[in-house]
Amino acid sequence: MNIDELLAIASSQQEDNTKAFLIPKKWSQGRTVFGGLSAAMLYEASKQYVASERLLRSMSTNFVGPLISEQAFNISVEIVREGKNVSQLQARAIQNGKVCVVSQFCFAADRVSKTGVENNESHSMALPKKAKFIPQIPKVTPKFLQHFDLAIESGGTPFTGKKTSHYHGWMRFKKAPKTSNEAHLICLLDAWPPTLIQQLKWPAPASTVSWNVEFIYPHKQIEPSDWFAYKEDTRQAANGYGHTEATCWDAHGEVVALSRQTVAVFD
Repeated sequence: MNIDELLAIASSQQEDNTKAFLIPKKWSQGRTVFGGLSAAMLYEASKQYVASERLLRSMSTNFVGPLISEQAFNISVEIVREGKNVSQLQARAIQNGKVCVVSQFCFAADRVSKTGVENNESHSMALPKKAKFIPQIPKVTPKFLQHFDLAIESGGTPFTGKKTSHYHGWMRFKKAPKTSNEAHLICLLDAWPPTLIQQLKWPAPASTVSWNVEFIYPHKQIEPSDWFAYKEDTRQAANGYGHTEATCWDAHGEVVALSRQTVAVFD
């Protein structure tokens, strides 16, 4: 199943909120579903409850337990509050009676305001001519990475004992989706390996504990085949946990998202 098929399934949740979902292993990260996909599906299910003029401003996701691939799970959506301009929703992925992923979404309509600050943050990376693939190593490289092109401009390959703790580069879907929206961007933002595992000399599990993304508007039309520039840096790491911040630019050089993650490393 490609990304569009999976998102379409999630968007049908409003028609039947008891509907069960099942994600194939090709979208797995170890035994669990790729976190970017699960968060994107929760968003896709939630946006069906919100007026289209209310855009996704922020997403806060906690991966509270493993969401096992090829096992049925449900998505529940709660409208926490709907105000004049802002809608707050919470979505959960529930498997075997246990909550696995929780996402809080803030949707808000544009308003007339006298305030304004332009985001002029830029990068100097040239568009890639081809992807620089992370090697597909059985039982080491997550299966979901086969769906993405990652062009690493700076930062080390996982488990190579580097001293660096950042990733700068470009990303896109290997097979371009039919459209490109916030759900696709959520998936792309989480496709990169945890920054800290490039410091390890042998494979070890690592997983995101909490993840916050803010989406920036307005921006130009985004094409499904576009590359997105990405720069993620580790702000601090100790005692098995790391804290990262990232910026994402579209092909026009405009910032479209800001991301922060807390990651646990089990080495």
